[in-house]
Amino acid sequence: MTVRTRVAPSPTGDPHVGTAFIALFNLAFARQHGGQFLLRIEDTDQARSTPESEQAIYDSLKWLGLEWDEGPDVGGEHGPYRQSERSEVYRQHVEMLLQSGHAFRCYRTPEELEALRAQKSEQGGFSALKFSDLELPDDEIRQRAEQGLPYVVRMHVPEEGVCVFDDMLRGPIEMEWAMIDCQILMKSDGMPTYHLANVVDDHLMAITHVIRGEEWLSSAPKHQLLYKYFGWDMPKLCHMPLLRNPDKSKLSKRKNPTSILYYKKMGFMPEALLNYLGRMGWSMPDEREQFSRNEMFENFDIQRVSLGGPIFDQEKLSWLNSQWLRGLSTEAFIERFIDWGLNKQSLEPAIAHIQPRIERFSDVVPLAGFLLSGMPEVAESDFEHKNIDAESMVKLLQMGLWQLEAIRHWEKSEIQGRLFALAKVMDIKPKDFLFGFFVSIAGTANSFSVLDSMEMIGPDMSRARVRHAINVLGGVSKKGMKKLEKEYRSVAESIEQSLNV
Repeated sequence: MTVRTRVAPSPTGDPHVGTAFIALFNLAFARQHGGQFLLRIEDTDQARSTPESEQAIYDSLKWLGLEWDEGPDVGGEHGPYRQSERSEVYRQHVEMLLQSGHAFRCYRTPEELEALRAQKSEQGGFSALKFSDLELPDDEIRQRAEQGLPYVVRMHVPEEGVCVFDDMLRGPIEMEWAMIDCQILMKSDGMPTYHLANVVDDHLMAITHVIRGEEWLSSAPKHQLLYKYFGWDMPKLCHMPLLRNPDKSKLSKRKNPTSILYYKKMGFMPEALLNYLGRMGWSMPDEREQFSRNEMFENFDIQRVSLGGPIFDQEKLSWLNSQWLRGLSTEAFIERFIDWGLNKQSLEPAIAHIQPRIERFSDVVPLAGFLLSGMPEVAESDFEHKNIDAESMVKLLQMGLWQLEAIRHWEKSEIQGRLFALAKVMDIKPKDFLFGFFVSIAGTANSFSVLDSMEMIGPDMSRARVRHAINVLGGVSKKGMKKLEKEYRSVAESIEQSLNV
């Protein structure tokens, strides 16, 4: 048997360090066994998936030195490797489940589903919806079908008993079937859910080992059941521990930058970041902290993975990166530094803004240094504004951040459109509104266009700097965040309407 592993990210935002973490361990396991590693793009969420995000996945994983044997960009005999190109495959397999009686069309409305869950909650016990809860009389199903009402396809799930499945790190795991919903397999728009597409693709792509995050443990019974329904052998499962913030919470962008490209722009060496990810829950036999990718592959044993939640600590990463930097020769250091920040591709967009403003080359660094820096050194006093008090400044930055996170195509026109629309809804002059973003991005209000600056430094760094500014200003309390989120929902609706006019 040839060992085959995969990583299957969604192209719906900045490429996540968690994706690189899982990709590294899948690649290490495959290489240890002389096997193959493939990349699959799970882009069934067409509303959020973008070509830019897909390209960012390729660029970031390649930057880290994580290469794949099969994928959308390199091809392979098991393609296509984008789920959006496999719709007919999923439809065929859904039809197989319907014909075998292992799935059913569910015409329940959202209101009915909500009422059913509320009823089960009142009765106590598990809130999972079963076929006996969802079943409608035959004449009602026929009537809804004749009216052309929308439906989803759900899988049948046992109503009682225990599901047992094996995990490579945890051994046998038991879960009560009463906890498991009749999972939706095909949405009303005809697109498959993750659960169906994941199982079908893993089988047809001959995946032998599924190494993924432990957040998918609860999905294992559904997947095991689908393998049984199709009459297929299930790959071996290995659920990796979740990366965590220093406070032990799940790694999140609110508390720790999670974009791979953020760390690239910050000036971390790819070898150091990959080294650090390799240390997340795993260690070399000799316990040394600094090791290369190939050294990890040569010594890899997945049984050495610890199930304790590994802490992603930026200070520790910075220390490890310093060790890699100090190991470079002078010539190599110069080459790597130029390649990181002084290359033509990075400098060219900035020159049009810098050249008209300077009298000598020595003026360049003070004017444009923020383009190559990490987090600007800013204090609360830097955000003082005659027309905006401190509380309002935090509010507009947070709402602006949510608007920046909603951008699918990171271009100046998109950034300007969303921020200006927000300023209009909040009844703030654009010049006053952008003040806080100037300080957040450039460290000063006396800089060239902040909209151009954000386009140049990219979405990951732009968002990270705004989050940093919010924290400098004291952040938002949990209670305040709930209130702000509620207010933002109505604001965001108005903005979407104005942008779609």
